[in-house]
Amino acid sequence: MLLVATTAPSLYGSYLKSEMKHMETAQMAEIAIQLNGDAHKIVAGKTIADLVRSLDLDPVKVAVERNREIVPRSTLADVIVEDGDALEIVHFVGGGDHQARGADDDSWTVADQTFRSRLIVGTGKYKDFAENAAAVEAAGAEIVTVAVRRVNVMDRNQPILMDYIDPKKVTYLPNTAGCFNADDAIRTLRLAREAGGWDLVKLEVLGEAKTLYPNMRETLEATEVLAKEGFKPMVYCVDDPIAAKQLEDAGAVAIMPLGAPIGSGLGIQNRVTIRLIVEGANVPVLVDAGVGTASDSAVAMELGCDGVLMNTAIAEAKEPVRMARAMRLAVEAGREAYLSGRMGRRMYADPSSPLSGLI
Repeated sequence: MLLVATTAPSLYGSYLKSEMKHMETAQMAEIAIQLNGDAHKIVAGKTIADLVRSLDLDPVKVAVERNREIVPRSTLADVIVEDGDALEIVHFVGGGDHQARGADDDSWTVADQTFRSRLIVGTGKYKDFAENAAAVEAAGAEIVTVAVRRVNVMDRNQPILMDYIDPKKVTYLPNTAGCFNADDAIRTLRLAREAGGWDLVKLEVLGEAKTLYPNMRETLEATEVLAKEGFKPMVYCVDDPIAAKQLEDAGAVAIMPLGAPIGSGLGIQNRVTIRLIVEGANVPVLVDAGVGTASDSAVAMELGCDGVLMNTAIAEAKEPVRMARAMRLAVEAGREAYLSGRMGRRMYADPSSPLSGLI
């Protein structure tokens, strides 16, 4: 009896230690997942919020897709990452007070949001976010386009656009740059809405990489789906008045015909069709793509467009901040010229001074 009484606690203690070690090992077991397209292993039992924080990311500044389904930010702390999950974590990358523009209030409205500046600025190709922010301020822009991209989980010190351009002061317009089909564009904007809560978005679905011309069939399909889901898409399109009307009927809140191929700097190539689009539209029309210098912006506004969107023309200028200021002035001048009503064109000369009474 003494032997049993002596050894039993020892055996029980060994059993407890073994069980605790087993539980510890189970808790530390790893699972395999796909994270932003790459294979990763993480400790089992982690929530998505745990995973995001382990990457030194702020859950408030990202959006997460799990197995092609958006995970609402309010549930990130409740959803356990499972073995085999495919996760996409994205954020926005490179999308103050403004001076008055005269006594008259010449504001414009899109999807029930009103703006004074008619110049929209992109957030790509700048040397850094600081230069981008300075250009936005010089342009007087109230809207910036932002691309939605995977978070770089390997570089946790990567700067974030929101740290330089405050979305509480400047409206972010998430776009689908780089999408070549409707499905990818729709997924991207669903993630964008989760990341920032914005319904006003810019839709572009490209046809091929050489010209970056829009694929209008895929664009129209995406517009219809997004509009049904409560999005308010401003849509990049060809300079075709028929296609523009189809997009408007499908739910586009703004039509954005190209002036020339994206990033070309060629200026507006077809003033006639741009003007026809303006005359036939019941929603704002903004020239998007192809602007190279200030005079191109003025032309767009003189045609009656509600605004101009540009990125490369400013970002690739030798002095981007100075060019941003020039673009702001050109947009304002073009708008004033349009409102003033230009003189008629004549085939022959018409002297400014009377010819009678000459010496």
